[in-house]
Amino acid sequence: MKLLYPTSLKLDVQSLEGFSVDLQPYDVKAAEIPAAHTDAEVLVTWTNSAANLRDAATRLTRLRWVQSLAAGPNDVLAAGFAPTVAVTTGSGLHDRTVAEHALALLLAAARRLDEMRLWQARRAWPGHLGGAQPDRPAGRFTTLRDARVLVWGYGNIARTLAPHLTALGARVTGVARTPGVRDGVEVHGEAALAELLSQTDALVMILPGSEATRDALNRERLALLPRHAWVVNVGRGTSIDEDALADALEKGDLAGAALDVFKTEPLPAESRLWDAPNLILSPHAAGGRPQDAEALIADNLRRFIAGQPLRNVVDV
Repeated sequence: MKLLYPTSLKLDVQSLEGFSVDLQPYDVKAAEIPAAHTDAEVLVTWTNSAANLRDAATRLTRLRWVQSLAAGPNDVLAAGFAPTVAVTTGSGLHDRTVAEHALALLLAAARRLDEMRLWQARRAWPGHLGGAQPDRPAGRFTTLRDARVLVWGYGNIARTLAPHLTALGARVTGVARTPGVRDGVEVHGEAALAELLSQTDALVMILPGSEATRDALNRERLALLPRHAWVVNVGRGTSIDEDALADALEKGDLAGAALDVFKTEPLPAESRLWDAPNLILSPHAAGGRPQDAEALIADNLRRFIAGQPLRNVVDV
């Protein structure tokens, strides 16, 4: 059995050698998989070009399993692999890095580090941002202490983020398809969104990309948020109506937003978001560094060889 692994990530390939599998590296940006490797049964993907994945879907005729190291499977599913090919994701490999970035954006928003940086570039001292300040003023998001943080898309990343938020004094609530209590955090169904949004100081969105979540934060739901609220998105850019968000920021109906993901990436130069007030942009920097990828590949490879169910299977 042959497994192709990507050279776009430095993997400890030696940890996979005990499975007696033919391990072969490949260039994820090449337009074609080398002819000598079209007999591969397993393909590990990371930052592959669309052309590379389409070629793999067409020419790897013996392929039985694709292990993506990305949290979401959208690029692999779009390539057109046969229904008989199992697809598994890298869910869990990005929990800590994305949670850390979300926390950084929340703190930057609360402490207005973006505005401080602008004043620094002007070589001016922003007195209104320093000196004596009111402690937890009503109607403003200035600290995580006692802040009402709503996490929409309460999965593994949210469960990693929540303890850090609560340690800083935030009151965390979640929204997911399945309600319940998770590690002490109350998670509601989407039916409660209207009430929850109206009581939110900071909304953290970690929704997956799908037709079901497209423009989930639309004009109507944005209008439910208090004027002092901030929106942070580290999930998928398709989950926010970007024109509605730009309108809310320009009209002052929303205090600010911090976005790491966008509908089109890189963000086009003509996008309104570049000039929207009180908007922090990061270039899809939250993840991008899968952690412990070898452990996931090894576990799934063992399961694959043994004919057992794989982890993180995409239901297509």
